Amino acid sequence: MTTGKQAGPPAAEDRPQRPMRADARRNYERLLTEARQAFVVHGTEAPLEDIARHAGVGIGTLYRHFPNRYALMDAVFEEETLALTARAGSLLEAESPITALQEWLRAYAVYSAQYRGLAVALMEADEGRMPACKGALTAAGDQLLVRAQQAGEVRADVAVADIMRLTSAVVVAAERNPTDHRGTFQRLMDLTLDGYRARP
Repeated sequence: MTTGKQAGPPAAEDRPQRPMRADARRNYERLLTEARQAFVVHGTEAPLEDIARHAGVGIGTLYRHFPNRYALMDAVFEEETLALTARAGSLLEAESPITALQEWLRAYAVYSAQYRGLAVALMEADEGRMPACKGALTAAGDQLLVRAQQAGEVRADVAVADIMRLTSAVVVAAERNPTDHRGTFQRLMDLTLDGYRARP
């Protein structure tokens, strides 16, 4: 005889996922396509109602697939995130660990700058916002950081989340200075990259 509480229903993440119906899959893909285009033109704060309307679905359908804006952004930017994590993996074989880390951070900055507002979202500390993208990117960058620290090229007190937020902040500063966007970005990135170098 067993004692204690009976097991409740499995958690949502433990339940088997049913395959998406063909019409639902089409709606999902249209929403991603329209969201990507809207984010390019209007930034990541583009109205979700407009995205749904251009995709030919109601706002309720959008929320069934993506419960909030950050879930939609997670899905839209999945491809770029995968490319950045793959880039980090290839840079683990680079001869200079600090050069590899700096190259990856510049690629991360370019990724953040593609869509107005993305850098702000990535910079936020709230783990519930874009968790998939942030988790994958943090893990990828951390591998490069640890390698550079073990080589004695980067300060031991530096955390990958900090340098990623600093990089995102540089992108935001450059976005807000459109008359000298490239110059601002280059100067601030150089200062950021130099700031975490290990000193004799």
